[in-house]
Amino acid sequence: MKFSDFIKTSAIRAELASETKQTVIEELVQSLQEAGEIDADQRDDIIAAIMKREELGSTGIGRGVAVPHTKHPSVQKLVGTVGVSPGGVDFDSLDGEPVQLFFLLISPPERPGDHLRALENISRQLRDETFCRFLKQSKTAEDIQQLLQEADDNQFAAG
Repeated sequence: MKFSDFIKTSAIRAELASETKQTVIEELVQSLQEAGEIDADQRDDIIAAIMKREELGSTGIGRGVAVPHTKHPSVQKLVGTVGVSPGGVDFDSLDGEPVQLFFLLISPPERPGDHLRALENISRQLRDETFCRFLKQSKTAEDIQQLLQEADDNQFAAG
Protein backbone atom coordinates (compact mmCIF):
# COMPACT_ATOMS: atom_id res chain seq x y z
CA MET A 1 0.00 0.00 0.00
CA LYS A 2 1.26 3.46 -0.91
CA PHE A 3 0.63 6.87 0.64
CA SER A 4 -1.22 7.85 -2.55
CA ASP A 5 -3.74 5.08 -1.79
CA PHE A 6 -5.03 6.79 1.34
CA ILE A 7 -3.51 10.24 1.98
CA LYS A 8 -5.82 12.97 0.69
CA THR A 9 -3.66 15.73 -0.76
CA SER A 10 -6.25 18.45 -0.17
CA ALA A 11 -6.34 17.54 3.54
CA ILE A 12 -2.57 17.85 4.17
CA ARG A 13 -1.66 20.56 6.68
CA ALA A 14 1.95 21.80 6.52
CA GLU A 15 1.65 24.17 9.47
CA LEU A 16 -0.73 22.98 12.15
CA ALA A 17 -1.99 25.76 14.41
CA SER A 18 -2.94 23.37 17.22
CA GLU A 19 -0.90 23.04 20.40
CA THR A 20 -2.56 20.11 22.20
CA LYS A 21 -3.25 16.46 21.38
CA GLN A 22 -7.02 17.07 21.27
CA THR A 23 -6.82 20.13 19.01
CA VAL A 24 -4.33 18.51 16.62
CA ILE A 25 -6.74 15.62 16.15
CA GLU A 26 -9.65 18.04 15.71
CA GLU A 27 -7.68 20.07 13.14
CA LEU A 28 -6.70 17.00 11.11
CA VAL A 29 -10.22 15.52 11.18
CA GLN A 30 -11.54 18.93 10.12
CA SER A 31 -9.12 18.91 7.18
CA LEU A 32 -10.54 15.56 6.05
CA GLN A 33 -14.06 16.94 6.39
CA GLU A 34 -13.14 20.01 4.31
CA ALA A 35 -11.62 17.70 1.70
CA GLY A 36 -14.96 15.89 1.45
CA GLU A 37 -13.66 12.62 2.89
CA ILE A 38 -15.82 12.52 6.02
CA ASP A 39 -19.33 13.81 6.71
CA ALA A 40 -19.72 16.88 8.90
CA ASP A 41 -22.27 15.10 11.07
CA GLN A 42 -19.72 12.35 11.81
CA ARG A 43 -16.83 14.69 12.69
CA ASP A 44 -17.33 14.79 16.47
CA ASP A 45 -17.92 11.04 16.67
CA ILE A 46 -14.72 10.36 14.72
CA ILE A 47 -12.75 12.71 16.97
CA ALA A 48 -14.17 10.93 20.03
CA ALA A 49 -13.21 7.53 18.55
CA ILE A 50 -9.63 8.68 17.93
CA MET A 51 -9.38 10.11 21.45
CA LYS A 52 -10.73 6.83 22.86
CA ARG A 53 -7.98 5.00 20.95
CA GLU A 54 -5.41 7.41 22.45
CA GLU A 55 -6.65 6.47 25.95
CA LEU A 56 -5.54 2.88 25.27
CA GLY A 57 -2.01 4.14 24.67
CA SER A 58 -0.50 7.07 22.88
CA THR A 59 0.01 6.74 19.15
CA GLY A 60 3.02 9.02 19.58
CA ILE A 61 5.54 6.40 18.48
CA GLY A 62 8.68 8.42 19.17
CA ARG A 63 11.23 10.45 17.22
CA GLY A 64 8.68 13.26 16.77
CA VAL A 65 6.03 11.10 15.07
CA ALA A 66 2.43 10.18 15.92
CA VAL A 67 -0.09 8.06 14.02
CA PRO A 68 -3.51 8.74 15.54
CA HIS A 69 -6.05 6.36 14.02
CA THR A 70 -9.41 4.71 14.40
CA LYS A 71 -11.89 2.49 12.62
CA HIS A 72 -15.25 4.15 11.96
CA PRO A 73 -18.37 2.91 10.14
CA SER A 74 -18.99 6.28 8.44
CA VAL A 75 -16.08 5.89 6.00
CA GLN A 76 -16.30 3.63 2.97
CA LYS A 77 -12.54 3.36 2.43
CA LEU A 78 -9.32 4.11 4.27
CA VAL A 79 -8.65 7.85 4.39
CA GLY A 80 -5.81 9.76 5.94
CA THR A 81 -3.91 12.98 6.09
CA VAL A 82 -0.58 14.37 7.22
CA GLY A 83 0.06 17.32 9.46
CA VAL A 84 3.29 19.01 10.49
CA SER A 85 3.68 21.04 13.66
CA PRO A 86 6.89 23.05 13.30
CA GLY A 87 7.10 23.68 17.05
CA GLY A 88 5.95 20.24 18.11
CA VAL A 89 3.07 19.19 20.36
CA ASP A 90 3.07 17.25 23.63
CA PHE A 91 1.36 14.02 22.54
CA ASP A 92 2.30 11.73 25.46
CA SER A 93 4.78 10.03 23.13
CA LEU A 94 6.54 6.85 24.13
CA ASP A 95 9.87 8.72 24.24
CA GLY A 96 8.42 11.82 25.94
CA GLU A 97 9.45 14.07 23.04
CA PRO A 98 7.13 16.57 21.32
CA VAL A 99 5.53 15.41 18.07
CA GLN A 100 6.03 17.28 14.80
CA LEU A 101 4.74 14.72 12.27
CA PHE A 102 1.18 13.42 12.37
CA PHE A 103 -0.31 10.74 10.13
CA LEU A 104 -4.04 10.48 10.89
CA LEU A 105 -5.95 7.44 9.58
CA ILE A 106 -9.63 6.50 9.57
CA SER A 107 -10.71 3.18 8.13
CA PRO A 108 -13.94 1.19 7.84
CA PRO A 109 -14.22 -1.50 10.55
CA GLU A 110 -14.75 -4.26 7.96
CA ARG A 111 -11.41 -3.51 6.24
CA PRO A 112 -8.79 -4.23 8.94
CA GLY A 113 -6.24 -5.36 6.35
CA ASP A 114 -6.13 -1.94 4.71
CA HIS A 115 -5.73 -0.32 8.12
CA LEU A 116 -2.81 -2.58 9.03
CA ARG A 117 -1.11 -2.19 5.63
CA ALA A 118 -1.31 1.60 5.91
CA LEU A 119 0.16 1.54 9.44
CA GLU A 120 2.91 -0.79 8.24
CA ASN A 121 3.74 1.47 5.29
CA ILE A 122 3.90 4.54 7.52
CA SER A 123 6.12 2.86 10.10
CA ARG A 124 8.43 1.48 7.41
CA GLN A 125 8.87 4.86 5.72
CA LEU A 126 9.34 6.66 9.02
CA ARG A 127 12.37 4.53 9.82
CA ASP A 128 14.17 6.63 7.21
CA GLU A 129 15.76 9.60 9.01
CA THR A 130 16.11 11.63 5.81
CA PHE A 131 12.43 11.21 4.96
CA CYS A 132 11.42 12.31 8.49
CA ARG A 133 13.78 15.28 8.48
CA PHE A 134 12.51 16.50 5.10
CA LEU A 135 8.88 16.08 6.20
CA LYS A 136 9.49 18.06 9.40
CA GLN A 137 11.10 20.84 7.34
CA SER A 138 8.24 21.00 4.82
CA LYS A 139 6.65 24.43 4.53
CA THR A 140 3.77 23.63 2.16
CA ALA A 141 1.28 20.85 1.49
CA GLU A 142 2.87 20.53 -1.96
CA ASP A 143 6.28 19.82 -0.38
CA ILE A 144 4.72 17.11 1.77
CA GLN A 145 2.86 15.61 -1.18
CA GLN A 146 6.12 15.51 -3.17
CA LEU A 147 7.91 13.67 -0.34
CA LEU A 148 5.08 11.16 -0.03
CA GLN A 149 5.24 10.57 -3.79
CA GLU A 150 9.01 10.02 -3.59
CA ALA A 151 8.47 7.53 -0.76
CA ASP A 152 5.84 5.76 -2.89
CA ASP A 153 8.39 5.63 -5.71
CA ASN A 154 10.96 4.12 -3.31
CA GLN A 155 13.33 7.06 -3.53
CA PHE A 156 13.92 6.77 0.20
CA ALA A 157 15.77 3.59 1.07
CA ALA A 158 13.76 2.63 4.13
CA GLY A 159 15.60 0.01 6.06
